[in-house]
Amino acid sequence: MSASPAALDAAELDAFRASARRFVEREIAPHVAAWDEAETFPRALYAKAAEAGLIGLGYPEEYGGTPATMRLRLVATEEVARAGSGGLMASLFSHSIGLPPIVAHGSEVLKRRIVPDVLAGRKIAALAITEPGGGSDVARLACSARRDGDTWVIDGEKTFITSGVRADWITVAVRTGSKGAAGISLIAVPGDAPGLERTPLAKMGWWCSDTAQLRFSSCRVPADHLIGEENAGFRAIMENFNSERLLMSAGAAAFAQVCYDEALAWAKERKTFGAALVEHQAVRHKLMDMRMRIASSRAWLADLVERHDAGGAGDPEWVAELCLLKNHATQAMQFCADQAVQILGGMGYMRGTRSERIYREVKVMMIGGGAEEIMKELAARQLGL
Repeated sequence: MSASPAALDAAELDAFRASARRFVEREIAPHVAAWDEAETFPRALYAKAAEAGLIGLGYPEEYGGTPATMRLRLVATEEVARAGSGGLMASLFSHSIGLPPIVAHGSEVLKRRIVPDVLAGRKIAALAITEPGGGSDVARLACSARRDGDTWVIDGEKTFITSGVRADWITVAVRTGSKGAAGISLIAVPGDAPGLERTPLAKMGWWCSDTAQLRFSSCRVPADHLIGEENAGFRAIMENFNSERLLMSAGAAAFAQVCYDEALAWAKERKTFGAALVEHQAVRHKLMDMRMRIASSRAWLADLVERHDAGGAGDPEWVAELCLLKNHATQAMQFCADQAVQILGGMGYMRGTRSERIYREVKVMMIGGGAEEIMKELAARQLGL
């Protein structure tokens, strides 16, 4: 998304991390529990996050972004994750999956129309791929678009769309050609387009993130909202998945760390049978099992990020390892959330603790961006098995 961004040295990375941490501690962490209960968060947070330098990371300067390595982008992910809310992170950064196809393949006119406002936090961007009849099998999507003069007419449905209720721009995958991958295009649909109906969905977790079902009924969009070439959208979608899965892996590892930190703090404070919980061998072993999984996820992530920033992203072995890392990191998150709730005991079952919230959010991380079973099969295929 940017032309060879300069790598930052350790001191610069540390300075950015400290700045991001201060923003999270001031603007997000104190409010997360209330936002989760309210099932929303203030739209004003997008602009605040943009001012803090978090929204535009990895995007070209000419559109208001800040060219950045993937390593730097992951620092932002890790710091926002410290608040312990996957729902907040998913919606606040929904542009990270909705915007890249526009930046990479959209016309200059379309990019100027959409990207600056999103990166400034004035507008919200989302991605719509999944349909009621299928998700990971993108080549079989059914939502269609036909050309009618100077407009596209879209008919069909999308579901489980993050930021789908209040997004101002939605990058929508549609069938414009024959069956299979070769007939898919991407179209930028305004949130107020005539013929678009949006319905909020209730979820197990990610409460403060709006998730929507979209229904397109003869929804008309200007012809110049086509992203890239007609019937060439499948490749752009696949490229986008790689970035999404890397960011999800980083988020999962960070959420696992949050669970460890909360469990450790509780174990040092809580006393049972005359001793702090951490003095009991069974509890110490749980903590070490958590630490082991976090360390392995982070080491694997660091290796893939280094290869990504060196230009090695996209080759079959890298993609295969990314798929497996996504599984490994989300399994580590699942394990750490479960162990943290167990260590916290009754308090771990109470709404408001970060571990309880993350426990509810684990499954969407293991499904979103490609379910575990899909990840294993894709990895095997990339390795020629």
